[in-house]
Amino acid sequence: MRRFIFVLAAFFIFSVVLSGCGSRTISSGSTEKMITIGITQIVEHPALDSAREGFIKALKDNGYVEGKNVTFIQENAQGDMSTAQTIAKKFVDKNVDLIFSIATPTTQAVKKATSTIPIVFTAVTDPVAAGLVRSFDKPGGNVTGTSDMEPINDQLKLIKDLVPGAKRIGIIYNAGEVNSTVQVKIAKDDAASLGYSIVEATVSNSSEVNQAAQSLVGKVDAIWLPTDNTVASSVAAIIKVANSAKIPVVAAEKGMVEGGSLTTLGISYSDLGYQAGLMAIKILKGEKPANIKVETAKNLQLIINQKEADAIGLKIPDSIMKKAQEVIK
Repeated sequence: MRRFIFVLAAFFIFSVVLSGCGSRTISSGSTEKMITIGITQIVEHPALDSAREGFIKALKDNGYVEGKNVTFIQENAQGDMSTAQTIAKKFVDKNVDLIFSIATPTTQAVKKATSTIPIVFTAVTDPVAAGLVRSFDKPGGNVTGTSDMEPINDQLKLIKDLVPGAKRIGIIYNAGEVNSTVQVKIAKDDAASLGYSIVEATVSNSSEVNQAAQSLVGKVDAIWLPTDNTVASSVAAIIKVANSAKIPVVAAEKGMVEGGSLTTLGISYSDLGYQAGLMAIKILKGEKPANIKVETAKNLQLIINQKEADAIGLKIPDSIMKKAQEVIK
């Protein structure tokens, strides 16, 4: 009887161990559980979509393959903060292993929802001002990621190169977005040294963008667009108004140029998302978000939209064209 009990106990232990092994999968050369990553995005537009794709590619390139050892739960708030908060709660209720948050509003929502689940953000201009981290070097807490702070001074200088006589620069932005107000403050601070005056047109949602663009006609020599989520999702409406008035539009990122703006000296959101993906991998392997520095874009790109230049009758100087990494025709 004693021998029978011993054999039965051994069989039970072996079954438990085998069952445990069956619920785990191999990832990046080591035995790990199936990982679940929640992805929350404030709105759909090319820049943020590219950041999401870059993030997923970084994980795939490093052995984290969807359906094999990682599951992505992808959600989009469609510009609505209450939806962003609902998504954040959903991820917390599911107890995901990591949250990838795209843009400032969604990151604020998930940070408010959890202080324990690791959060990696991207497309956040100033994470300190947004209350997401203590500092770039020492984030603290459960949040870190990549900032999309643009070379605003250089972008404003680009206007001077393209439109030498420009004096009045229009800016359209959502005053409710912290990332946008930070950029506009920098632009206003830089404007005086460049001989510009700034004319602001604020919006609270995408339906107001067309009217904001119309309000700048006759008042500005050029328009500069920050990385504002509301504006980026409605850039076509701005370009329609600007083209009718022959006003050049310089944007803060590539997606807006692909959407019709004249040019940008900006970052690649795909690369920025990829950087965030590499940071997420560090966390999945055991590092703490609190100890991972917030990163900024490593490469800048000068992109010219020749089709747009032709539409407003603007000749791009050869000196600018020679520096362009990409010309959209």
